[in-house]
Amino acid sequence: MPLLVDGRRVRLPQSAGDLVRAHPLLEERARLLRGQSVQQVGPQGLLYVQQRELAVTSPKDGSISILGSDDATTCHIVVLRHTGNGATCLTHCDGSDTKAEVPLIMNAIKSFSDHTQCGRLEVHLVGGFNDDRQLSQKLTHQLLSNISLKLDLKIPFFFFNVLELNDREENESHFPIIYGIAVNIKTAEIYRASFQDRGPEEELRAARALTGGPMISIYDAKTEQLRIGPYSWTPFPHVDFWLQQDDKQILENLSTSPLAEPPHFVEHIRSTLMFLKKHPSPANTLFPGNKALLYKKNEDGLWEKISSSGS
Repeated sequence: MPLLVDGRRVRLPQSAGDLVRAHPLLEERARLLRGQSVQQVGPQGLLYVQQRELAVTSPKDGSISILGSDDATTCHIVVLRHTGNGATCLTHCDGSDTKAEVPLIMNAIKSFSDHTQCGRLEVHLVGGFNDDRQLSQKLTHQLLSNISLKLDLKIPFFFFNVLELNDREENESHFPIIYGIAVNIKTAEIYRASFQDRGPEEELRAARALTGGPMISIYDAKTEQLRIGPYSWTPFPHVDFWLQQDDKQILENLSTSPLAEPPHFVEHIRSTLMFLKKHPSPANTLFPGNKALLYKKNEDGLWEKISSSGS
């Protein structure tokens, strides 16, 4: 299946290395991103996107100026941006159902599109590395093939920082170079980033993903509101057993890439498991009346809870 790279049609490669060797400009762009220092992004004006979430907005947004996500090892962070109106979508894909997720991503960005407007869609893929189980390679290929198919080949891949391009080796083990990125909605700048604030409702959103929740859109750019839920899940199997395990067991059994996880991974999993134990049936305790939790940025650029909404 062909792709469109910088206006040139090319065959879908077997690996990231094949594509880069054929198009050195991609490697140069990847090198520039890798060479950046990691910026700590504060909560003001930020919309943080967790695993299996997507968010889309435009420069007209008066509340959100930055979309971002991190903690990607075998996962990929995908950014789509329309050069005409600046509409930008960021999502954190883990390969659970790429075929179903790509149409959601495409429809999210297309909802901002004006077919008479000049411009094109840019795609930025960041994440993954040469992991032992080749999960990154599988996800890269799934994203490339499904996005190119969905867009009928009309895609220039501007940033392609995955697999070999995002891999470093240390003591015969492989690690990602870039774990997280942010995109400035107003300027279109994409840069390496990490985030202290992953809220609101960080544990609730993480619990939904850990229990197998599908990809969802979390932000309404028209109302400039973050909408969480209502969610439901079945009780997490053997939650007490997992909470009794040591760090090594949690890392080896609940991670796709145990050696490459960031330092806070186990703590994050434990807190999410504790949350799931406390809320085995979230519809009853977290979403009374089956109403969503709504958040909006206040004058200081921070999330503030507003009245719940009906389903």
